[in-house]
Amino acid sequence: MPECLNDSFDYIGFDRILGSGSVTASAPCRIDMGGTLDIATLYYPLGRFHPLTVNLAVNLRTRIHLSAYTSGLVKVSSRGFDSAEFNADQVPFDHPLGLMFAVVTYFGVHGIHVRIDSPSPPKSGLGGSSVAAVALVAAFARLGERQDRKTLSRRQIAMLAHAIESGVSMVPCGSQDQLAAVYGGVNAWEWHANGSGSNFTRRIIVKKTGHQHFQQQILLAYSGVPHVSSDINGQWLRQFLSGNDRNAWRKIIACTRRFAHALAENDIQSAVDAMNAEVDIRRKLTPAVLGEMGEQLVAAATRSGCGARFTGAGGGGCIWALGVVERIRALKSHWLELLSTRPEAQLIEAGIDDKGVVVG
Repeated sequence: MPECLNDSFDYIGFDRILGSGSVTASAPCRIDMGGTLDIATLYYPLGRFHPLTVNLAVNLRTRIHLSAYTSGLVKVSSRGFDSAEFNADQVPFDHPLGLMFAVVTYFGVHGIHVRIDSPSPPKSGLGGSSVAAVALVAAFARLGERQDRKTLSRRQIAMLAHAIESGVSMVPCGSQDQLAAVYGGVNAWEWHANGSGSNFTRRIIVKKTGHQHFQQQILLAYSGVPHVSSDINGQWLRQFLSGNDRNAWRKIIACTRRFAHALAENDIQSAVDAMNAEVDIRRKLTPAVLGEMGEQLVAAATRSGCGARFTGAGGGGCIWALGVVERIRALKSHWLELLSTRPEAQLIEAGIDDKGVVVG
């Protein structure tokens, strides 16, 4: 074992697992509806109202590349962040790349360089860090098979990535980001407050054969302002825990359930109505949820007869829109005009990803 490692840790040299080669994995980001309801803080007390979230995996794939590095060290590089390397037994979990270091530590590997490549803007509200963790867990799980370790199922990959993130973030975390990254597609997730450990059920609401048409009915834009999800999510959770606005969350559940049902029935106008109603409730809870550019994009969407919503917890990041094809085409030109007024803001070309996490 290298001198820089504490003898109490049983680390495995990456080169011992893979030799001189490398391994890659990738997983999709997501756009969503009904977020925060996947956090146990909410879905347990609200269980009798049948909480549900919807996410759409989009073909903005975060890619992980693992290669051998200096023995005893762990290095992580990612666009938008300064590269960082530490002794394997001293990696910080409170670092901007701390989640990646936490995953590496869970698998007990040293002498490794983790490269993260994401096509989405940093802190865009598309679940990027959670997606990277899913891809990294999947890559390590594949490597573990070479050491005769048990293969992890998709569900296990999602739950392990979520558990590690929850453990090091020190704030309540939902798991819809990890589930979208693992399974891909367009899904509704029913959240069960039964204490059994099986806390969700997946329901496909747009079949794979319908993805090509469905993706013509959505738009995605980056507002040009990075989001900090803990700010907005923290407000929602504090409000909920204090006993305020409980009825608003029941209404959000109802809107999300109507949205899921409408998508499953290909009733786009009803889905638009439910989407806009949910956003109105969120804006009353947290007026800053959309941000200045987000307000303009949402206003343009509603004028065009479309629905529009922030991704993740809002407060910057991305806005996505839904509507019938003709209205989305008209909205696209309005959005391009608005986005041109702010540096970094951009329209993001995104279709539906039906693969989920892929290794190799």
